[in-house]
Amino acid sequence: MSSAAPGRPPIRHTVLADTDSSAYHSLLQRPVTRAERYALGKSLRDRVHRHELAAWEPPPDRPDPIRLIELNHHGRQPHLIPVRVGRMAASPYGFLRGSAVVMAEDVARLPATGITPVVCGDSHLGNFGFYASPERDLVLDLNDFDEAHPGGWEWDLRRLVASIWVAGRQNGAAEDDCGAAVRSCVTSYRLELRRLADEPLFSRSFTRLDVERLAGQTAQSLAEEVRRSARRARNRTSDRALPRFTQEVDGVRRIVEEPPLITRLPDREAEALAVALDEYLQTLSTHWRRVLGGYTLLDVAHKVVGVGSVGLRAYVALLEGSSPEDVVFLQLKQARRSVLARYVHGESAWHAHQGQRVVEYQQALQTVSDPLLGWTTVDGLQYYVRQFRNMKGSIALDSMDPVALIDYAGVVGQLLAKGHARTSGASMIAGYLGRSEKVDDALCEFARRYADQTEADHAALLAAVDSGRLPIERGV
Repeated sequence: MSSAAPGRPPIRHTVLADTDSSAYHSLLQRPVTRAERYALGKSLRDRVHRHELAAWEPPPDRPDPIRLIELNHHGRQPHLIPVRVGRMAASPYGFLRGSAVVMAEDVARLPATGITPVVCGDSHLGNFGFYASPERDLVLDLNDFDEAHPGGWEWDLRRLVASIWVAGRQNGAAEDDCGAAVRSCVTSYRLELRRLADEPLFSRSFTRLDVERLAGQTAQSLAEEVRRSARRARNRTSDRALPRFTQEVDGVRRIVEEPPLITRLPDREAEALAVALDEYLQTLSTHWRRVLGGYTLLDVAHKVVGVGSVGLRAYVALLEGSSPEDVVFLQLKQARRSVLARYVHGESAWHAHQGQRVVEYQQALQTVSDPLLGWTTVDGLQYYVRQFRNMKGSIALDSMDPVALIDYAGVVGQLLAKGHARTSGASMIAGYLGRSEKVDDALCEFARRYADQTEADHAALLAAVDSGRLPIERGV
């Protein structure tokens, strides 16, 4: 469980249904029309003026961001914390990626409508990417759900636009270009939310963006990067991973060690993983349980991934089917309580198993998901399980010129709107946003201000490293 900031009580950010007028409660007694929901969202502008979304000024009692990061390190493997700090220290964008706990504390205290769909919780620019649909089509969508949880739609959108401005600065983009990219994102979010709100709930569940459509709809510089990234992603499959990640030992395939990122497990831990994978099978649909039941577990290893996840336990498992080339890699990632959970009223009633939470909210936010998503428990710790090599890939942010960044920001804004509209509140959010550019203007101002804050927090992290407060291992 995440600890509260010293001296500050946990916030309970109340959902709309708990706080709104008696008129809203009367709507719950009968079917609510789209027009009524839209009108309700529009009425929320009186409670939270749209220009208020520009607000960011660190409050006098803002918790020390380094202290929040230290608290978030509790329960992580101590020998990997220097690796995590090193990845966060590399740049302000690296810091933002690893500091979801800091931004959650900040945005939860800002003006918000109280409309709470399922949100990603960590919707920065790098958490969108390619993966294979069950039909083996390459699609682009949100692809990280460790922090997914019901929460304010504004929280996701604030994190996304701040990350765009920070990434733009890191790429050497002018401030005007950073602003144009943020505006592209928010405008796309607003228009797509309105479009989807006008569709039947059932129809929204099928909207998706595949690579061919994306490449055909974007400017030349982004289209070229999409095609390059898609080619790399299509090569990221289990069979192609065999030469890189494994070697034959006494006639059996084994995962190759690359300390400290890939390390072997003690026998007892490996046996516990094997038992946990058997239990994981029971969380799959009947067909995929039967398919994976035909594979044999050959080896397991600990593998460090990402930035925010470094230090949490993560494993990769090698399974072999009917031939040495018929292999599947599975990844088990430790799941902890979302950093958003303590800010949402009533959150404790939803999921006892945090791996199940990640899986169910991933399936809620994505149009199509990995069919091998499931969950399990190892030595009392909760995990979710997914394919490790499933054509996963991302568009390289550091190679984007300003035109490509502006174009891509519009794409991810559209995808975030799609995810939110799949769960709840689309008509109310659309009603609040309206047709004007007031929210676009406000969030451009917020993104610039929070980019400044991220750079200041990154500087504080570097100072903590220089003083010896935080350990660091660079370049890993």
